[in-house]
Amino acid sequence: MKKQSSVWIHELTWQDVKQYLKKNDVVIIPAGSTEEHGPAGPLGVDSYASIALAEDVAKKSGVLVTPPIWFGDSSHHTGFPGTISLRPATLIEVIKDVSRSLAAHGLKKILIINGHKLANLPSLSIATKELHEYELKNVFFAIIDPWKIAKKISKEIKSTNEHHAGELEISHVWYKYPNLIKKDKLTKGKVSFEKIFSRYSNDDLFGPSGEIIDIPWNSYEQKLFAPDGSFSASINASPQKGKKYHDYMVNIIFDFIKWLKKYKGPIGGFSAR
Repeated sequence: MKKQSSVWIHELTWQDVKQYLKKNDVVIIPAGSTEEHGPAGPLGVDSYASIALAEDVAKKSGVLVTPPIWFGDSSHHTGFPGTISLRPATLIEVIKDVSRSLAAHGLKKILIINGHKLANLPSLSIATKELHEYELKNVFFAIIDPWKIAKKISKEIKSTNEHHAGELEISHVWYKYPNLIKKDKLTKGKVSFEKIFSRYSNDDLFGPSGEIIDIPWNSYEQKLFAPDGSFSASINASPQKGKKYHDYMVNIIFDFIKWLKKYKGPIGGFSAR
């Protein structure tokens, strides 16, 4: 089969996609957010993370990628100018409609790469669970998130606790989009989670944790406890750390796709291509 001129669906013609479907049924949806990421990171950090992972995985594995979803569940960040948020119900319906469109044309293995970590996961999980149970029973869904696939490598990279606008995600974007990071604005401080959220909280998304009680916070409260938008220090971020972090995740997702291309489902319900 002739190699596609791009991995991005929006850069191809419909005939290109039709040709792809003769041999492949895997597609990636990059999902992120447009929200504040402290004084050093652009508002698109989460989206750029999912875009970078999706593009490099697609080039390596030969699968296609949809246009990115630039907006996520970011209401808690709306105290900062530039943040654009979708309600959870809206994000659920966006994911459902995109997935329905893809599945209708034969893209039956849908992978969502979520760059927005915890905040988007409830909506993404509800959307895919409901679709798979009630509508698209023969469509395979997977949600891929740095928070869940990079814990091992993060221990070798980060020098401090990692949370919003922290060392790892700033390093990631710095490696892939170096012109977007304000190097003179990297942060040194961190939010005192125990003081604000009790000792039953976790200020390190990539570290070990004890018992946790989830406490949601609103945009007014966030502006008070994180006035510059950063939750953890990014001062030791670097493009070198970002490359190690990025390459590790690309290899994990590539390995998963190799398995997926041969997957036929628990009872043979999915077509192998």
